[in-house]
Amino acid sequence: MTHLVLLGGWGCNARIWQPLAPCWPSELDVETPDWPGYADRSPLADPASLDELATSMAEDLPADAVWVGWSLGGLLAGALLDHLPPPRALILLGIGDRFVNPRGVSDTALADFQRALQRSPDTAREHFLRWQLGGEPDPGRTRRDLRQLLGTAPPASVSTLDAGLDHLARLDNRHRLSAAPCPVYRIAGTRDPLLAPEALAGADQHIENAGHCPMLSRPQHLATRLASIAAAYTLEPERPEPTP
Repeated sequence: MTHLVLLGGWGCNARIWQPLAPCWPSELDVETPDWPGYADRSPLADPASLDELATSMAEDLPADAVWVGWSLGGLLAGALLDHLPPPRALILLGIGDRFVNPRGVSDTALADFQRALQRSPDTAREHFLRWQLGGEPDPGRTRRDLRQLLGTAPPASVSTLDAGLDHLARLDNRHRLSAAPCPVYRIAGTRDPLLAPEALAGADQHIENAGHCPMLSRPQHLATRLASIAAAYTLEPERPEPTP
């Protein structure tokens, strides 16, 4: 049995992965835990602390699984390689070694967004959702699908969301991933509006005609890619000890 753990991005709880549910092969065990502070999960005392995050997520991120981190989820999963036993493999979806980039989302643009979040969290989140859906082949339909999945309730407290933006601004996994303790794969939509050109070009696999949210626009294609990678890391069943 192959164990796959899917980790969501900023402003989206684990329901973002529901379109993939009918697409998985039967031999794949898939879990979609929420990050602390999202959905019904209690927030961290210090939402910016990677140590606290690692402690909270330790049971959700076992070493015998393949971790898939989308967007901020991939950035955090990469950072947690310093804090938790490494997985069998790490798949980064829609994220490079860092988020901010002058040729993608700049420091200034992200800082402006952080200020907008403090002024009006609901408006800022709606803006971000529209922003990340800009590369999908039918952004209007995809936005409606996303709204139906996530609902209108705030996905997390402002402090949790603000800490997530701070991670997007500050986390730089270039050194961690250059000497990663596990295989690392990068997957990106060819029309992802949040990725800098070099991050898009550096992806190991590309999903054609998809933007930042291929789980919404190309669910079967994405599930097939993830299952194919995970299959290379299937755990062998334990053999019984021979009878003396």
